[in-house]
Amino acid sequence: MTQAWAGRGPTGPWGLYLHVPFCATRCGYCDFNTYTAEELGPGAGRSEYAGTLIEELRLARHALPDAPPVSTVFIGGGTPTLIGADSLVRILDAVRDEFGVEPGAEITTEANPDSVGPEALERLLEGGVTRMSFGVQSLAPQVLRVLDRTHTPGRSLAALREARAAGFAHVSADLIYATPGETDADLAASVDGVLEAGVDHLSAYSLIVEPGTRLARQVARGEVEAPDDDIAAERYRLVDSLAGSAGLEWYEVSNWARPGAECRHNLGYWSNRDWWGAGPGAHGHLSGKRWWNLKHPAAYAEAVRRGDLPVAESEDLGDEERRLERVMLLVRVRGGLPTGDVPPDVRDALEAEGLVEVVDGQVTLTLDGRLLADHVVRRIVG
Repeated sequence: MTQAWAGRGPTGPWGLYLHVPFCATRCGYCDFNTYTAEELGPGAGRSEYAGTLIEELRLARHALPDAPPVSTVFIGGGTPTLIGADSLVRILDAVRDEFGVEPGAEITTEANPDSVGPEALERLLEGGVTRMSFGVQSLAPQVLRVLDRTHTPGRSLAALREARAAGFAHVSADLIYATPGETDADLAASVDGVLEAGVDHLSAYSLIVEPGTRLARQVARGEVEAPDDDIAAERYRLVDSLAGSAGLEWYEVSNWARPGAECRHNLGYWSNRDWWGAGPGAHGHLSGKRWWNLKHPAAYAEAVRRGDLPVAESEDLGDEERRLERVMLLVRVRGGLPTGDVPPDVRDALEAEGLVEVVDGQVTLTLDGRLLADHVVRRIVG
């Protein structure tokens, strides 16, 4: 597969996404490519994982001999910190050895609040991590129970404060809203709580009932109420108001940050830049070529042991596909789309409906438009 990337190496700023597929337990709402220890056999567990991922990075470097140093690294999952801070630092050392890292690069790792403590945070900081992203989800105990989260509200706040005290440049919290059993007061307390703990970045997502998950089965049996779209819309407005009052500005439909604290790695996705995805099920994109790795950690590890890039499938995007993706991605960010990318009649109609506004030659979503972003995209692409 190495020859498939000939001539496709990144020429501008680019990133690495490193997937760590392990979780302590499987949350009922989650359909990510994650596994608990009980679900994996020999050769695919946590203890072997850092070495396997490092070997994939070496294979990737062979495929991209002229790639410049990376601008961003994002370690996601799963719960990356379950393999330990030393293993994560070892992986980052391999990134530096194989590709190099730009001065001032953004290096993020995700974590659950109960998967790190002060000692691990200090090790991650020493190892080059600049940004911690915590899966808080809620500070309401009954909401955490519905979501099958293992941490407590108190541990979430302590982890955020510990990361701030350790000296990370940026600390982010993820929240989920519109969970059955959540009230407006619960959400407001969650937003206020993480902001008071010192985060400079907030991601907030409406609960989605994904097919095949335990939550989907609970909803089908009537054990849990299905999330209500109207309630979700009002909760989004609440998050936006509270974040804005605290000095965080929206820069993507589900993300708010203090100026300068935006996630540069994710902005790269939304700007359709290049990135290499490493790890089981990871996706990547280079010069219009998109691919995704084998999903199961055992199959992934076996491919890497053979000396093969663990690619499951790939596709080359045509001009029309690239245009559609450009619209879908850029509509969601604060900068919006150039007016020339939106048919004038469509732009005028969306503006009259209060869904977009034109600012400095860019078509940008209003607050109402953010709630109907997919609808706006469909209108633009026809």
